[in-house]
Amino acid sequence: MSISRREFIRLLGAAGLGAGTGLFGMAPAMAGKNGGQVVIIGGGFGGATAAKYIRKLDPTISVTLVEANKTYATCPGSNWVLGGMRTMGDITFSYDKLASQHGVKIVNDLVTGIDAAAKTVSLKGGDKLSYDRLVVSPGIDFRWDMVEGYDATVAETIPHAWKAGPQTELLLKQLKDMKDGGTVAIAAPPNPFRCPPGPYERASMIANYLKQSKPKSKVVILDPKSKFSKQGLFEGGWKELYGYGTDKAMIEWIGQDKGGDWKRIDAKNMSVHSEFVDLKADVINAIPPQKAAAIAASAGLTDDSGWCPVDGKTFESKLHPGIHVIGDASIADPLPKSGYAANSEAKVCAFAVVSMLKGVDVPTPTWVNTCYSLVGPRYGISVAMVYELTADGKIGKVEGSGGVSGPDTSRRKEASYAESWYDNIVYDTFA
Repeated sequence: MSISRREFIRLLGAAGLGAGTGLFGMAPAMAGKNGGQVVIIGGGFGGATAAKYIRKLDPTISVTLVEANKTYATCPGSNWVLGGMRTMGDITFSYDKLASQHGVKIVNDLVTGIDAAAKTVSLKGGDKLSYDRLVVSPGIDFRWDMVEGYDATVAETIPHAWKAGPQTELLLKQLKDMKDGGTVAIAAPPNPFRCPPGPYERASMIANYLKQSKPKSKVVILDPKSKFSKQGLFEGGWKELYGYGTDKAMIEWIGQDKGGDWKRIDAKNMSVHSEFVDLKADVINAIPPQKAAAIAASAGLTDDSGWCPVDGKTFESKLHPGIHVIGDASIADPLPKSGYAANSEAKVCAFAVVSMLKGVDVPTPTWVNTCYSLVGPRYGISVAMVYELTADGKIGKVEGSGGVSGPDTSRRKEASYAESWYDNIVYDTFA
């Protein structure tokens, strides 16, 4: 489809207002005379969405998605696997439709280096890819040095399961093998980290499994934070479903003020330790402190925080022009590090990349984040927020635009919405 420069600018202005909210898909293809080469690193919610929508906006742009794995297991939904509600097959997706339906070139290889000056990406297999614009969506890595006794090797027996796949399967096996009456310890990470409500949904889903299969067991959360995402909603559900706060509680939360700031793992004795708490457990799920994935650091895209500073309007790196960073690796506060936020950021980034390649003004974006959590199979809770670009070029919340599930909200309906939300976002990302 060939359109004029004036029409392209008009469409950007109209669709850009909803680029992160789902209105993006209403914009027609924006093909131009000159395409360009875009390379995208990482095939999660950020990278896969960006690849798809750049091609939808302008099919003349060549898009290459580099992802080490041939399939992607989503972190959203992985807690449901632990709760017995879905299987690993249900949350694992291929890139076939991105290739066949949208013309994205998929390269299954590991990125070993980025040369920002030469605009090239080096691959483990020996190839080198050139780009006009690079989108980096590498996800997270762990700060192993901040936890005594815990590293990637120990994680093969004491899983973090914060990257879905084999780690999820390992944790699931350990839960199934645990005797009734056992204790599951979840060591939650400090802020900032991927999926703020995730550890507490995980505790809920594990408690759901234990309630059905090992009712004498319990889950204990050690948390270095004094509060957590959707805390009131989670605790309300825990009281209703798992006896929270009673002597028969299946879930116990130990926050920062009660010694939840864990610093050491003793793999030999299966225990987690803080300054004031020594917790022995039958199964330990230790989720360490986090940072941007290693390739972001080696490419010089991270600052002292370990995350990647970006321009709020375009997600272009503040350290290396021509490179955009989206998803969990970016500093996009107050947007959370979540799959839905990554999907929203990717659409905004896609508009920016196409605009920059065409030499037209980048539209002013908005973003949205919606996060559902299951406390039980028929007990859902949610949080939603719309974000806008502020006058000083930062990302800010739109006042009055969101919130959490109200006291009169049907938890059963919210659970149904949660499953629909998941099915829709994976379709939008991978299909």
